[in-house]
Amino acid sequence: MHAKEGYISPRKAELIHLNINDVSVELPDLKNIDESKSVAIAKWIVSWLVKDLSSGKIQINNILPSKADFAYRLGVSIGTMQNALRYIEDLGYVESKQCIGTLVKDYNKKSTTIRKLTSKKDLAVESIKNYILSDGFKIGSCLPSSRTISTIIGFSANTTRLALETLCANNIISHKFKNAKESGWVLKTLDFDYTPAKTSKDSQTLVQMVVKDLENYITENLKIGDRIPSHNELSKALKASVKTVHDALKILIDKEILLSRRGRYGTTVIKMPGAAVTQFKPETSIFAPAKDTAFYHYEKTQTHIKKMIAQNYEVGDKLPSILELSKILDLSPNTIRKAFHNLAKEGYLVFSRGRYGGTFVIDIPEVEQQAFKWLAVNPQFAKEYQE
Repeated sequence: MHAKEGYISPRKAELIHLNINDVSVELPDLKNIDESKSVAIAKWIVSWLVKDLSSGKIQINNILPSKADFAYRLGVSIGTMQNALRYIEDLGYVESKQCIGTLVKDYNKKSTTIRKLTSKKDLAVESIKNYILSDGFKIGSCLPSSRTISTIIGFSANTTRLALETLCANNIISHKFKNAKESGWVLKTLDFDYTPAKTSKDSQTLVQMVVKDLENYITENLKIGDRIPSHNELSKALKASVKTVHDALKILIDKEILLSRRGRYGTTVIKMPGAAVTQFKPETSIFAPAKDTAFYHYEKTQTHIKKMIAQNYEVGDKLPSILELSKILDLSPNTIRKAFHNLAKEGYLVFSRGRYGGTFVIDIPEVEQQAFKWLAVNPQFAKEYQE
C-alpha cells in the first residue's frame, strides 16, 4: 500500500503501563495560575517525566496513565487533559500511539515510531505567524481571542487554540490573562522561522497522504464491488492511526469512490480513482448509504423517547441516565446520547451537571403516529424496480 518503511509498532503487552499513583511530584495548583489549565498540567507532567527519567523510576516507552485517570486525579475534563498531552507531545516528551496509549519519549532525540506528516495544527501555526507578520503586530501588542483568530485564518477554534498553545510553548507569544476573566495573547518576539508554503490549506496533511495511498491501493488491487479491508488492517499497513484511516475513507466516500453500508456489508468500491462516472453494480446500489440508515435509526430512537416522555413523565422530571436507557432500549449509549442532544435542541430536554444533575424534561412532546420505513433498500433502486 505504499506505506513508508522504517517505523516500529511496539506491542502493548511488552510495555510497562504506569499507574497514576506512580506520579512522584505534587499536584499542580490549578486555581492560582496565569496560564491555561492545559499548559499548567503539561508543565507538571514534564517535571515528573524529567525527574523520574533521570532517576530511572520510569523508562523510555513506558505508557502514561490514561487521560481519564489524569482528569479524575486533577479534577479537570478529558478535553483539558487531551490538550495538555498534545502540548507535551509537541515538545517531544511523549508520543501518542493508536490502540496503545501515550508513550514516554527520549526528549533529547527527534526519532519517531509512527508515521506523521504535516497536521492541521502545523498549518494553523504557520497561518498565525503569517497573520502576525502581515498585520504588523509589534512586540508586546495583544492578539485577538483564539475564536477571532480562527475566523481570520480559516481553521477550527480547537485547532487554532492548539496552534496558539504551540506558539506559546515556543515563547513566540504568551498568555495575556492574569485571572480567569481575562483572555487573549501577547506577542513576545518576532524572531521566529516562517514557512510561507505551509500557510496554504492545500498543503498535504497526513489524512491527505493516506487518501492517496488508499487510491493507489484500490487502483492496483481492487475492482468495482470489492470490499475494502477493515480500519485496523489499513491502520497497520499504512502506519497511521485508525482515526486517520477513518477520515481518509470518509473523503473517498464523499468523492463517491467508496460506499459505506451498515453491518456485515462493509465499505465497497463503487468507482475507480480517476474514473469520471460511478459504475454502480446492482448488489452495491440496492442498499442505502450508512448515513441514511443511521438517520432513520436515530429518528426512531428519538420518537420512542418522545413517546416515553409523553406517557410517563411531567415537566421537571428527571429521565434515566444514558446507560440505564441503553440497557432498557437495548441500544448503544452513543445512540441515546445523540437522541438526547437532538431532543434538547428541539426544546424538550435540558442537561444539568453536578451531584443533583442529569437530564430533565422541560416540555412534553406531542407524539404523532408515524409509520417508519427502514431504508435498507436504496429508494432510487426501489423506484426503478417498481417502474
